[in-house]
Amino acid sequence: WNLEQLPVIDQKEFWDANTSGNNRLLTGRMNDGIVFKSGGTTGNPKFSVFTPEEWRSFTELFGQGLAANGLKSGERVANIFYAGELYASFLFITFSVYHCPAGALQFPIAGAASVEEIVHFIREYDIDVIAGVPTSILGIGEYLAAHQGAPPAVRKILFGGESMYPDQRAFLQRVIPGVKIASIGYASVDAGHLGFADEGCGHDEHRVFGEASVLEIMDEDTGEVIRETGRPGKIHITNLTRLLMPIIRYPAGDRATWVEPETGVNRKFVLLGRSDESARIGPMTLYVKDIRDILGRFWETLGIVNFQMSIEHRDKRDSLVLRIVSSLQKASLQSCSAGIVAEICRQRPMYQDLVAGEKINPVVIEWIDEKDLIINPRTGKLRAVIDNRMQCLGKSATEQF
Repeated sequence: WNLEQLPVIDQKEFWDANTSGNNRLLTGRMNDGIVFKSGGTTGNPKFSVFTPEEWRSFTELFGQGLAANGLKSGERVANIFYAGELYASFLFITFSVYHCPAGALQFPIAGAASVEEIVHFIREYDIDVIAGVPTSILGIGEYLAAHQGAPPAVRKILFGGESMYPDQRAFLQRVIPGVKIASIGYASVDAGHLGFADEGCGHDEHRVFGEASVLEIMDEDTGEVIRETGRPGKIHITNLTRLLMPIIRYPAGDRATWVEPETGVNRKFVLLGRSDESARIGPMTLYVKDIRDILGRFWETLGIVNFQMSIEHRDKRDSLVLRIVSSLQKASLQSCSAGIVAEICRQRPMYQDLVAGEKINPVVIEWIDEKDLIINPRTGKLRAVIDNRMQCLGKSATEQF
């Protein structure tokens, strides 16, 4: 059969079929197994169902990927992914480490623990490996940098759920000298297993689970299936192990490009970020990657650790508030804000033109602590873009009375 003869799934239509208790996504009854909810915070709830056999297959495959990534027998793994409210990551990693053929000793701490508690466990039990989302791991790094104690015995960081960028890696390697940082793998509760990172993978590189899935990269404008290397497109996945809730040519929500030719089973690709990570400010669009590239000029000199973009609305105009975490004292950073704003306007002159034309407000820089970043409370993932315009409008309306 030829997969390309089948239509590409429209994600909204797919999940609309799950409304009003009439679940047309399932091929049978939900008698046993496990149910999860997508980590997304908007739209209709997205519930994914796995039979016991599908769940075991999913976690066994991912466990094999962990072994390919160098997880070894006897290593002590602190699992600080998030749990509860039908969120999958903590349980998924728990089962995947359990099924890793190399074997490992797991400490299920979970992401709700305070950073002080997590550091205590890491020191108390001589943890070798930290597994969690980058925002949580960077919080540990911030804590260690602030308290200037002896670095823990951690030799490896396995992150998932978000990208970890080279500047963030460099910060963690300064705080924990010699630590190896790698992706724990690439998966989602709706799409299933998407990729694993072996020891030869570079930053954001993964390999397809070739015997258990078909990963396609498609041109964003034409929908053409991309076969050559170096050409970016959107990822679509066909899962070959899920039968109760089939996933066929489903958009994973990420962009990628092939980095190896179309030979072999587990072809390598590199992730290029979310396909929807952008902010609309008045008539212009700013991508998270744009801002990250601009901040890259300041990352080391200003001790930048993380950031997020907040879109607000004041005086009938949209505003970009750039919330930046730095390891330096905030009092010494206020004078640096103008340089960042100037660089944004130099790189994106349209922004300054719109400010001059009174279409949008000037960029505002806020220097904040790591704990002040707004994250998804269920997943622990950083909310890269926050749209606060409705709250601002509501507040303005209240202030008029």
